[in-house]
Amino acid sequence: MRNEQPGDDRKGRGVHGDGDHARATGEPQEKGNRGACGLEVRDEGPDPARGAGGRKNPGVGASVPEPLTRKVLLQLEPPRLGLNQADADRLADALARVVGGTPDIPLGVMRGIPAVCRDGEWRVTATLGRTEQGWRLVTVEPGNTVARHFGVALDFGTTTVAAQLVDLATANVLGTAADRNGQVSFGEDILTRIHHAGTPEGLRELQRAALDTVNDLVDRLARAAGITGHAVTAVAVAANTTMVHLLLGLDPSRICREPYIPVVNRPGFLRAGEIGLAVHPEAVVYCLPSVGSYLGGDAVGGILVSGMHRGPELSLFVDIGTNGEIVLGNKEWLVACAGAAGPALEGGVVRAGMMALPGAIERVRIDPRTRRVTYRTIGNLPPLGLCGSGLVDCLAEMLLAGIVDRSGRFTDGADRFTVVPARESGTGRDIVITQTDIANLLRTKAAVTAALETLLDAVGCRLQDIACFYAAGAFGQHLDVESAITIGLYPDLPRDRIVRLGNSALEGARRVLLSSSDLREVEEIARRITYFELNVNQEFMQRFAGSRFMPHTDLDLFPTVKARLAARGLATA
Repeated sequence: MRNEQPGDDRKGRGVHGDGDHARATGEPQEKGNRGACGLEVRDEGPDPARGAGGRKNPGVGASVPEPLTRKVLLQLEPPRLGLNQADADRLADALARVVGGTPDIPLGVMRGIPAVCRDGEWRVTATLGRTEQGWRLVTVEPGNTVARHFGVALDFGTTTVAAQLVDLATANVLGTAADRNGQVSFGEDILTRIHHAGTPEGLRELQRAALDTVNDLVDRLARAAGITGHAVTAVAVAANTTMVHLLLGLDPSRICREPYIPVVNRPGFLRAGEIGLAVHPEAVVYCLPSVGSYLGGDAVGGILVSGMHRGPELSLFVDIGTNGEIVLGNKEWLVACAGAAGPALEGGVVRAGMMALPGAIERVRIDPRTRRVTYRTIGNLPPLGLCGSGLVDCLAEMLLAGIVDRSGRFTDGADRFTVVPARESGTGRDIVITQTDIANLLRTKAAVTAALETLLDAVGCRLQDIACFYAAGAFGQHLDVESAITIGLYPDLPRDRIVRLGNSALEGARRVLLSSSDLREVEEIARRITYFELNVNQEFMQRFAGSRFMPHTDLDLFPTVKARLAARGLATA
């Protein structure tokens, strides 16, 4: 049964959608807009027309600039004696007059052209997908279907996968969905998964888990919008280097071994069918380019969203998750580093840690006099554990209350602190932070601090020179900035310099899905970045060993934290 939408006219009776559509006839183009299928539109990223700092992003914000796929309405002249050009050739020539070059026509699409042309009485809609050389024919439909044009933006994260269904005719987001990455069952961190992928069977298992997660999200979004996954003709993917490899079924084993070389950093334009995505098999799939072993297209998309690569001021981009990524620079230069930090800040190596799910403690406050703990959980449910933001809060509050010293050791000689007693918890057990937990958290914090200092030293800059600090990712969106600064996870900058980007990877994927200029821009960003491989950087290793103090070994670098500690008699002013 055919599921028609407003503006759909298989026999040519409907209207044209706004956006980048063209016809091969001289008839005036009608205008009309397709509705959003009654689904709530949720755009969780920043204003797509501007960078996070308020700068206008070139090529974004106009009426659907140039998406990954383009729909073209054609009125072909029917064949007759004396006009006996082949059907596929007739279609290709008509498209060439519109797009300026003859598109490639896959054999599977070619087989259906005769029937489609005759069903549509020679009025057809062709969907063209971008390639490195020009265009490829994705599908041909009878009649006018220019208003039925859909794409998916995908943030394929190590722990969480988020997707948006986008109307490419209007640029509207029709729905957003997220789920846990099914690969987590094979290992919570990147290195464990790379090891699991060391055999052909292990690699197949991880790719299948990835595809199952993505395809389920696509199916949920498509059903909610009243379409099928087959209607999706474009997919833009933002992911770290390892996740791209596992999604595409590529061997990631050399990413974690010197000299740390991936199979590919720029996969280019791929076909959905050869990957296994449950969209149109000829749909264009574009993975935002990676830069190095641990710096992927998710970070490159975040740079695009921030606009830091266009301004003269020194900016810092940080996305801390299972994979931590740091980028420093401006319009003149960009330097970056990243590493498989492990899931410490997502609760993976902390006894009471958990993902940011209902029941997770996300906010903690400790009275410095009574040491009474107050907290807030996601969904206001009985507490089950601490997610990343709750862990950072808890550690910062323990420092400010004098429960631990700046090295993270308990001041009273204890080996644990009870955050929630068993009688209040949803598990019936105490929720505690142990000395081992603190050591694990401080290792992750030390890795971030050491990486940032390594980048700053490499370019001859200081923390005080940073004009804008972009905190990216879900963790950065929900983390309490003061707590992050207190433990030294974030630099102690004037607070008006700190910008929360939210899920900049997903927003970057959406922009690339909709705009060829943004696609070219992410390619240029990736080319401009100088990548520091931390695994062999001796300065990083030395700084890491000395960075396990809160907020820093040099307290003068964190003046507001120093003042707060001094006010409580925990430091010298």
